[in-house]
Amino acid sequence: MSRPGDSRNPSLVVGVLASCGLVVSFMQTLVVPLIPAFPRLLDTTATNASWVVTVTLLAAAVVTPVSGRLGDLYGKRRVVVGSLVLLILGSVLCALTSSLALMIVGRALQGLAMGIVALGISIMRDEIPPERVGGAVSLMSATLGVGGALALPIAALVAENLDWHVLFWGSSALGAICLALILFAVPESPVRTPAPFDYLGTLGLAAGLICLLLPIVKGGEWGWGSGITLGLAAASVVLLLLWGWYQLRRRDPLVDLRVSARRPVLFTNLASILVGFALYAMFLSFPQLLQAPTATGYGLGLTMLVAGLCLMPNGLVMMLLSPVSARLTTRFGARSTLMIGSAVIALGYVFALFLLDNAFELIAASVIIGAGVGITYAAMPSLIMGAVPLSETGAANGLNSLMRSVGTSTSSAVMSTMLANMTITVGAVTAPSLTGFRATFVVAGVAALAGIGFTALVPKTRKETGELVAA
Repeated sequence: MSRPGDSRNPSLVVGVLASCGLVVSFMQTLVVPLIPAFPRLLDTTATNASWVVTVTLLAAAVVTPVSGRLGDLYGKRRVVVGSLVLLILGSVLCALTSSLALMIVGRALQGLAMGIVALGISIMRDEIPPERVGGAVSLMSATLGVGGALALPIAALVAENLDWHVLFWGSSALGAICLALILFAVPESPVRTPAPFDYLGTLGLAAGLICLLLPIVKGGEWGWGSGITLGLAAASVVLLLLWGWYQLRRRDPLVDLRVSARRPVLFTNLASILVGFALYAMFLSFPQLLQAPTATGYGLGLTMLVAGLCLMPNGLVMMLLSPVSARLTTRFGARSTLMIGSAVIALGYVFALFLLDNAFELIAASVIIGAGVGITYAAMPSLIMGAVPLSETGAANGLNSLMRSVGTSTSSAVMSTMLANMTITVGAVTAPSLTGFRATFVVAGVAALAGIGFTALVPKTRKETGELVAA
């Protein structure tokens, strides 16, 4: 099997893994343009149709730390291959059906591939020459935001001009291409952790996360004070506490909570939640503002496709700034880079708060936010991998990706509730008010600033030795 420095081309390995990251990230927003039409397309209610989005989010959150641990135990490339097979199967199933139940199963299978991003980062650490790891990890991490941004206009174009099943045939084809490239270009990592897999810990984490995320995602629909919302929230607390107690007493846990409690890991993960929150606030609010009727006095009345195209530069900037983030990390350290990126995100929301009179100004604000997200997403894995043993990079990166998912899920619930309760009516159309949009910008900007605060609690690192010193 191939090893670092052999005939494998590091640039090819990085390119293939980053492409896989983009493809699995596409799945996050692939169906967003179809949400209003799903009740008709799937012959169901709007409430039931929302599970087509929710199930992917839940599956991705549950599988990310689990796939990372499986990669540490049994081989990261092997788990990437298995994840792509699930993505292809889920895509084909969605392409062949108009049944809600089968669509939910297919979308869950697509979500189970999200662990590829964290696994790709860990493979890069194992296989890429040390001097190239920073830039490679930055690129791979940025795909989490880039894929979601680029998928919006692509999905809107297909939804407006072709049969909606084409979206899933396309995703299955992309998955098959990625699978072939992984088998051809990416070697299996020699780094393994000889230990049994924690099946009970996996079940406990899955149950706890589902009970945690369901009220966050569906609370606005069910009612924040309803029995099911409060019951699931209480159950999540009990389950996750029991899971943590079990993990601390197990010799080979699914997630080493002692390592996760180290200051660099803990506060980086807390900052990740807030950055994910700030990112998704843009994805949720900007398209609605761009598409709001001009009769509101502030809406721009753009079509779904044009609004999606307006957000494309955001994704491209995330990708282009990944090498810049790597250079910033080399020059100033990952801690300072994460703080810089969070400050840029906050600046973008300040820009949007005062300058939203035309599409160009909103594009500029989204580009600034995207630049900040690209910098922060690229810096986070460097902080995580500098604080955990080599044998636990898969699980640690998976947990960090999970924290970002918790942030985006929370943002979805908070921002949707704010915009739904701060509306105006123009003729027969009810739309979020200008005050509502500005309120979301303020909340997202404050979240980014809070991310700076958590990052400041991460110990500084001497780049020459990697030794941690007091912050």
